[in-house]
Amino acid sequence: MHLEETPIKDLVIIHLDRFEDERGFFLERFNKKKLTQLDLDIDFVQDNHSKSNPGVLRGLHLQSNPKQGKLVSCIEGAILDVAVDLRANSKTFMQSFSIRLCGDDSKLLWIPENFAHGFCVLGHTPAHVIYKVNQYYSPTGEIGILWNDPDLNISWPCITPLLSPKDQQLLSFKQFRKRYINYEISPKILT
Repeated sequence: MHLEETPIKDLVIIHLDRFEDERGFFLERFNKKKLTQLDLDIDFVQDNHSKSNPGVLRGLHLQSNPKQGKLVSCIEGAILDVAVDLRANSKTFMQSFSIRLCGDDSKLLWIPENFAHGFCVLGHTPAHVIYKVNQYYSPTGEIGILWNDPDLNISWPCITPLLSPKDQQLLSFKQFRKRYINYEISPKILT
């Protein structure tokens, strides 16, 4: 297991050791001791599993109370996974990072607290996404930003994705900024 840094500080790709032969493969999807040795000493409290059909896009979601980090992987199918930095005073504030995750690779993406997260299914088969979180889900703390907000300028591979009714009504970034002024938004951009 080893880490790969991304252009956004604290957002990291974790490459798992995969052992393959003619029978198939084996890997450790989670090993707390090894993550701690990589300076990712995180107490996970919940595992989630979602299945998304072709054309589905989920996000951009985050949780404000309590704030939640996610360790994301795709175990079947393929997704474009996206994280957006919403940390106050971050040099990469409002910047996004995208990575292809699929069932055939051995990668995880650690998305710290104060990041928005979303993904879309790639290809013609459903995608199974599993993620560990460091805080329990709280419906009252759930917030989000529209997937195609022009201020975020995310390059999604889909034009008309399948969205949940809730995701269709998420806030624009400008609305998010006004409503969550006390979130992690940098004062310098609150004009």
